Amino acid sequence: MKAWIAIASANHVAKGREGGFMQVCHGKSSPLARTSPGDMVIYYSPSSEMRGGERVQAFTAAGVITERSIYQYDMGENFTPWRRDVHWFTTQPAPIHPLLDCLEFTRGKRNWGYQFRFGIFAISDHDCRKILISMGIG
Repeated sequence: MKAWIAIASANHVAKGREGGFMQVCHGKSSPLARTSPGDMVIYYSPSSEMRGGERVQAFTAAGVITERSIYQYDMGENFTPWRRDVHWFTTQPAPIHPLLDCLEFTRGKRNWGYQFRFGIFAISDHDCRKILISMGIG
């Protein structure tokens, strides 16, 4: 099992939670293809909306990727993003700032947000546990 941080606005994360899916990098398939059933995914939301809105800077969802393979979904207007189904846990948002010195991927880094630009990245078991505990799981 791997653990991943995926990045999306809080409103997009909410839609994914409601629909039981995840989507990353504006619907590209290759980032999702790196994930596997049983992997943990934790969403980080920098803001409430995709292009602006209020600052959130928190982990906003966590779940386990299901057995279903990646698939395309027709959202209309010639937009068919790739998705992966997720069993979402009941969580509370966890602000990142109290965790910056505890997480291996942010500790001691002035530009801690740089990795979020990639849309999805793997994290250590240590970091996964710390974030899940801060979200009320564990």
